[in-house]
Amino acid sequence: MPIIVPIKDLRNTTEISNLAHKENQPIFVTKNGYSDLVIMSSELYDKFARINRIDQAIYESEQEITNGAEPVDAKTVFAELDKKYFGKI
Repeated sequence: MPIIVPIKDLRNTTEISNLAHKENQPIFVTKNGYSDLVIMSSELYDKFARINRIDQAIYESEQEITNGAEPVDAKTVFAELDKKYFGKI
């Protein structure tokens, strides 16, 4: 269940910080009854950013294939990387 707090609760910065770390999920802040801000711990932000980068890479790969790029077999890619960085054949 999402955590929702009114903007006036941001005065209690220590409590909000503790809540963000304890619950490990975003805290939605409302202003005049409407969604205004989202607060989260830096650890959770890093996790979301990492997931976003992975999703973006997948999306870009799918777009390349849609635009005519030829997919390459994973075994071929790893063999080429081994050869390039470790001199393995």
